[in-house]
Amino acid sequence: MSNQSFKDKIATPYAEALIDHAQSLNLLTEVTKDLSSISTVLSESRDLQILLQNPLVNGVIKKEILKQLFENQVNTFVMNFLLVLVDRRRVALLHNIIQKYFDLICILESTTIAELYSAIDITEVQQEGLVQKIKSMTSSNQVKLVIRKDAELIGGFVIKIGSKIIDASLAGKLKRISLYLNTN
Repeated sequence: MSNQSFKDKIATPYAEALIDHAQSLNLLTEVTKDLSSISTVLSESRDLQILLQNPLVNGVIKKEILKQLFENQVNTFVMNFLLVLVDRRRVALLHNIIQKYFDLICILESTTIAELYSAIDITEVQQEGLVQKIKSMTSSNQVKLVIRKDAELIGGFVIKIGSKIIDASLAGKLKRISLYLNTN
């Protein structure tokens, strides 16, 4: 079993429990917002990630650091969750738990995540048109469009929705023409 699937197996029950309890307290929106800000802090601070993953650092120290960072920033419910992770020695998997939480929230809210790779910036009108098209293709209620610039596409765009890839890029067309010419 790979290390990532092992982490996912551990993270899933924590994420599910967090969603269930947040729903029972009617805090789902607030918890999602708080976890998003925690995820941002984690991704921006490599030192914090290393500290939380280090098993030699005492749990009391980890709790104090988490309290200093987030106590007045997040809901008490989320703060207690972070402290429970420290007690259970699972705080090293915090990033995985948050990612699994967002994956489950997307499923719960019938949200499709679409990654758009484009050589140039696209306008708001183009984004809205793509979102509407993806909604009709996937029959989902909401679409979260993640936009990334990729100059190697030369022109056009590539959309990834789960395992599906829609390649309308100039680089993709050139590659298909090259393959066609090489086989003939």
